[in-house]
Amino acid sequence: MTDAGAPGELWLVRHGDTEWTETGRHTSHTDVALTARGREQATSVGGVLDGRPFSVVLASPMTRSIDTCRLAGYGDHLEIDDDLKEWDYGEYEGRTTAEIRQERPGWTVWAGSPGGESLEHAAGRARRVIERASSAGGDAALFSHGHFLRILGATWLSLPPEGGRLLSLGTASLSILGYEREARVIRGWNRSCEVG
Repeated sequence: MTDAGAPGELWLVRHGDTEWTETGRHTSHTDVALTARGREQATSVGGVLDGRPFSVVLASPMTRSIDTCRLAGYGDHLEIDDDLKEWDYGEYEGRTTAEIRQERPGWTVWAGSPGGESLEHAAGRARRVIERASSAGGDAALFSHGHFLRILGATWLSLPPEGGRLLSLGTASLSILGYEREARVIRGWNRSCEVG
């Protein structure tokens, strides 16, 4: 909870498991649904959030993020924000890192993908999300995707967007971006919301 008069916090929720996250396939614009486990994870997120009020609740337009938001109990407050989409993997969509490394040894997602979105463009989207969420007049909940939220976290800290490589993020995890006095900080990162 923020102090009275202090800027609001950004509560980041990565969507629950899908078939593609379970197999390590890069998923950006493909609209893959939550698995049964992913739906359970999303419900667990709701248990952790426990009806916490937010000034704004934003979600990526992808089904996996929208369903995570709804199952967490925030569907009635949900606003879609296209800027919360996952970083676009271009030609590497649907492929695993192991498959890609057969063609490009040593490749990491942070090196970019042919036909994909530039890291700088994704960081620009992250800045717009931060601006919108920060102007909401209180805490904001953001339901989105792993790599994009890592870029957003780095951007929040005024790091270059590739700094997101240092911020691991599991499915159905909760992270909190806030302030220590005027400085932007990470108040919590990659908290598993699974129960049991």
